[in-house]
Amino acid sequence: MDSSYRRLLTRGLLIAALLAIAAALAWWELRPEGLGDGFASGNGRIEATEIDIATRLGGRVAAIEVREGDFVEPGQALARMDTRPLEAALTQALARQRQAENAQETARAVIAQRDSEKATARAVVSQRQAELDAAEKRYQRTRTLVERNALSRQRLDDDRAGWQSAAAALSAAQAQVLSSEAAIRAAHSLATEAESAVEAARAAVAQLRIDIDDGTLTTDRRARVQYRIAEPGEVLPAGGKVLNLVDLTDVYMTFFLPETQVGRVGLGDAVHLVLDAAPQYVIPARVSYVASVAQFTPKTVETRSEREKLMFRVKARIDPALLEAHIEQVKTGLPGMAYLKLDDAAEWPPSLQVNVSP
Repeated sequence: MDSSYRRLLTRGLLIAALLAIAAALAWWELRPEGLGDGFASGNGRIEATEIDIATRLGGRVAAIEVREGDFVEPGQALARMDTRPLEAALTQALARQRQAENAQETARAVIAQRDSEKATARAVVSQRQAELDAAEKRYQRTRTLVERNALSRQRLDDDRAGWQSAAAALSAAQAQVLSSEAAIRAAHSLATEAESAVEAARAAVAQLRIDIDDGTLTTDRRARVQYRIAEPGEVLPAGGKVLNLVDLTDVYMTFFLPETQVGRVGLGDAVHLVLDAAPQYVIPARVSYVASVAQFTPKTVETRSEREKLMFRVKARIDPALLEAHIEQVKTGLPGMAYLKLDDAAEWPPSLQVNVSP
């Protein structure tokens, strides 16, 4: 085979290869997009709700019980603050509470004493009233007898003085009753003040106990420790962050859809997720959020629509029961695709059938 023939053969093969490549590129550009009009898709990343474990009060971090990456359960102690200053304040508050309770008992005893004094004063009033009645009757009898010259006027003067003395004694006894009533009102006022002091002291004790309890930082859900923001020995202000957790029971994917498709998406619609790290699994989810205001497509998200086109943010939440069953395998930050069925009559293709269950 001469060299000219070989050159022609080589040239023909190159032309054929170029034509094949061009045909492949043309097919790629002209191929049908997506799964058809009955479906919509968008790419995003797996995200989860993040929780910051922070101090309610300022103080020193005494200990942190967990490490980054640890799984935590509801009620588990994650970190402890130095509560010694609060415990000292609690001791003082308990002493003030006992002092206030003693003052309250004293006030109650004073009220009982004043009530007794009032009862005694009323008894004296009754006695003085009886003495006044007797003195008045004696005076009236003496006056009658004096008018008949049966008794001397000196006796009349003495009985009149006795009558007036009994009236004065009655007035004094009545004044003592009024004084006792005023003393009782003052004692009740002191008792009310003492009761308020007791309530304030008890509230201070309860608040300090709450503050001490808050010194143990806990979680109310299953989660994974993402970051240790503080370390033992650090002094934090009120609201200072100690840990950052990822709530593994609230995991979702956020993606974007064009305005022509998002109007056909409703809350609760089924979404099938396929992650780049595990494309063999199709994960079930539900639409939990659809933005009501359009926005430009973020630069970090690539779509097949033009970037000038307004897009709507959609959130698909993964079934919590599924997350619970595979809690150890749940990861965030993984990219993937979300697929939605816009047409109820359309059937999911075999490659997008859910194959993961709780």
